[in-house]
Amino acid sequence: MATSVETGPFAHLGAALVDLQLPSPEAEEWRYSRVADLDPTRYSAASATPPEAAVADAEAMVAGFVDGLDEPPSAVVVLVDGVVVRATVVDDRVQVDTSPSVPDDEAPDVFSIVNEHVATAEVVVGTQPGARPTSPVVVASCTAADDVVVAPRLRIRLGADSELAVVELHRSLGASTALVLPVTRVDVGRDATLRHVVVQDVDTGSDVVGSIAAEVAGSATYDGWLAAIGGRYARTRVDCRLAGRGADGRLASLYAGGGDQMRDLRTFQDHLDRDTTSTLEFKGAVDDRAHAVYTGLIRIHPEAKGSNAEQSNRIMTLSDEAWAESVPNLEIEHNDVRCAHASTVGPVDADQRFYLESRGVPTDVAERLIVAGFFDEVLERCCVPAVAGLVRPRVARVLGGGGS
Repeated sequence: MATSVETGPFAHLGAALVDLQLPSPEAEEWRYSRVADLDPTRYSAASATPPEAAVADAEAMVAGFVDGLDEPPSAVVVLVDGVVVRATVVDDRVQVDTSPSVPDDEAPDVFSIVNEHVATAEVVVGTQPGARPTSPVVVASCTAADDVVVAPRLRIRLGADSELAVVELHRSLGASTALVLPVTRVDVGRDATLRHVVVQDVDTGSDVVGSIAAEVAGSATYDGWLAAIGGRYARTRVDCRLAGRGADGRLASLYAGGGDQMRDLRTFQDHLDRDTTSTLEFKGAVDDRAHAVYTGLIRIHPEAKGSNAEQSNRIMTLSDEAWAESVPNLEIEHNDVRCAHASTVGPVDADQRFYLESRGVPTDVAERLIVAGFFDEVLERCCVPAVAGLVRPRVARVLGGGGS
């Protein structure tokens, strides 16, 4: 991390941030990114008391989202500009708490450090050992103000042999120009199962730099699903650490960009113990002048005998000006493992399009049908299926309407 003798771009947000600098695009984990275009000096800290009108709008938005789920949530947490405005628990097998933000010794980048110093609270969601609530927890972070840093912070903790679904929603209340820095930390206890869905759908006037890090204990499962469809420059880093024998990490993502949007995804599948399994299936599409970049790393540590890891990322470019990069990587320190990766970038399949056109389907309709089919595999992997139905029409609008 570079430092400055005087002040850095985050200095105005607090004395602890004086020396922080933006990361360099020359670093491997930031290669191809637009991070150099960000100007953190334009953003101030959000108000600790959101306006009543914004709170009312957030409640209305969350109510509409919840109505689209198959069943009422077991708990709902609503944040406006990073401030918790409501936490309602319906099922007492779910634990929800809001505590002051605490430093993160393993913050992966400067934006996570800014989050921990700017965040007013950390939302903690969890279960006791053996608890298995049947309906999901919804944590909705809404952006209302312009030119502010929005720093939602979520921690999910599952006790041993428990099971829970958490839906994390990031959305704007109309047009917004914010810097959104979500941080999510996950601890999945032994033999537990977490189904974790994240929908990032903020306004295209805002930039997003977020991180998700999951620690998975022995014989536990982390099932993570991400839809990245909002924001101007929008980056998410996903770390999945398989820390106990037999741990299982399942990662899937759908990402789409139109207009001048950029989708930036970085993943790390870390196998630290033996007989661990990870699968990753990412699919993206970019239209107009949009860009996408994906880099993924599978790490097999020396103690991870018998590990099985798969990684697949496929990006579809829908216009001549759309651009994409996909870079898979492997680091293997044990010879008794199985690893596989696949990576493709390319336009709509010409044979598929011709087949539909030859049957009277107009070209633009044919391409939309092909893209819809391309995403079906990832949508079907959504571990809270109702969310996939809510995301599908948004993706169509992003790719058909310049990111709107």
